[in-house]
Amino acid sequence: MASENAFLLHALFMGIFITFVYDILRILRRVIPHKGFMVSLEDLLFWIYCAEKVFLMMYHESDGNLRWFAVIGALAGMFLYKKAVSPWFVKYVSLGLAKVLDVLAKAGNILCKPFRIAGARTGAAAGAAGNRIGRLFRSGMRRVKKKLTFFLKVLKM
Repeated sequence: MASENAFLLHALFMGIFITFVYDILRILRRVIPHKGFMVSLEDLLFWIYCAEKVFLMMYHESDGNLRWFAVIGALAGMFLYKKAVSPWFVKYVSLGLAKVLDVLAKAGNILCKPFRIAGARTGAAAGAAGNRIGRLFRSGMRRVKKKLTFFLKVLKM
């Protein structure tokens, strides 16, 4: 009886753990927007990971037998975590992480500003030089094309 109670407690904690890991995915999706394919891929990998964890728990605790009280315990853990902790955890951790990333982005912009200014100044000069080289190349190619067409006409005669 004690081992079954411990197994039920492990299943309850497994449900909490699974929901917690999914909340981490939800936080990352709020902070870093994902496309549909990446969300599907993340979900697939998440469920493969969860299936492995649940299988290993079932294998070690009950020799691979499916115990319905363990399934109910895991579902109860998921439900309790989802109702009690998840809304606040996802909301406030994603807000905090977004603020930290915002501060880091602003610091990066400040640190990179001299490089952007230097790049803009050299980029304009490089762009003007590139335009001159491009014009010379195009005019040179036009001359080569004219000479080749002239030689082709001469050869046809």
